[in-house]
Amino acid sequence: MTSSFRFYTFAAPSRFYALASRSVPCFYALAMVSGLIALYVGLLLAPTDATQGDAYRIIYIHVPAAWMSMVLYLAMAGWSTVGWATNAKLAFALSRAIAPTGAAFTALALWTGALWGKPTWGAWWVWDARLTSELILLFLYVGYLALVEGADDRQRGEKAGALLALVGVVNIPVIYFSVRWWNTLHQGATISMTAAPKMAGTMLQGMLLMTVAFWAYAFAVIFARTARLSLERETGSTWVQSLVQAGKGR
Repeated sequence: MTSSFRFYTFAAPSRFYALASRSVPCFYALAMVSGLIALYVGLLLAPTDATQGDAYRIIYIHVPAAWMSMVLYLAMAGWSTVGWATNAKLAFALSRAIAPTGAAFTALALWTGALWGKPTWGAWWVWDARLTSELILLFLYVGYLALVEGADDRQRGEKAGALLALVGVVNIPVIYFSVRWWNTLHQGATISMTAAPKMAGTMLQGMLLMTVAFWAYAFAVIFARTARLSLERETGSTWVQSLVQAGKGR
C-alpha cells in the first residue's frame, strides 16, 4: 500500500464500480456459505430451548435481521449526512442503495417477530414498545424512499430524504433501550458487550454465523445497487461510455 492511498480512493464512481464488480460475487458467495452453515447449526445442532421449545429457533433469522435493520439505518443516515455536507454523488448513491435493503430487513424482523410472538405471547402482534418502534423504523425507511425516488428534482429529493433520515436516528436508541425504559413483553438482550451470553454456545454460533451471512448479503446488494445508480448518474461520462462499448455497462 502506497502512502498516497486515502480512505476516499473509491469515492470516484468509476473506481467504486470497479470495486463493486470484483467484490459483489465474493459477498454473495460468503452469504450463501455462512447462511447455510448457520441454518444447519441453528436448526439441527443447537439444543431445544427449555422454556420455548423449538419455537425459539426463529431467533436465528429474527435477531440478526433486527440488528441489521438498525445498523443499516444508521449507515443510511450517515451517508446522507456526508452527501448533504459534501455534495458527494457516491454518498447519496450509497444512502439510496442502503434504504431498500434496510427496509427489507426491518420487514423481515417484524414478520419473524410475529411468528415468534404467536406461540410465545398468544398473539401475532402487540403494541409493545420495541415492536412499535421497529414498525416506526419501517415507516422511516419507506418515507425516505418515497422522498428520494418520488421527487422530480433528484438533489432536492436526496436532501429531503437526508433530513428525514437524520431526524429518524432518534428512533434507534428507542428500539435498543425500549426493554429497559418501559415494561414490555419483549424479552431482554441475550447478548451483551458487558456480560456473558445468556444462551448455549451452539445457539450463539448459529446466530453469529447468520449475522455474517446477512452482512455479506447486505454488502453484495448495496454495492450492486450503488454501482447501478452510479452508472445512471454518470451516463454521459467517458468511463461509462467505455463500459458500454465493452458490453459491461448495464
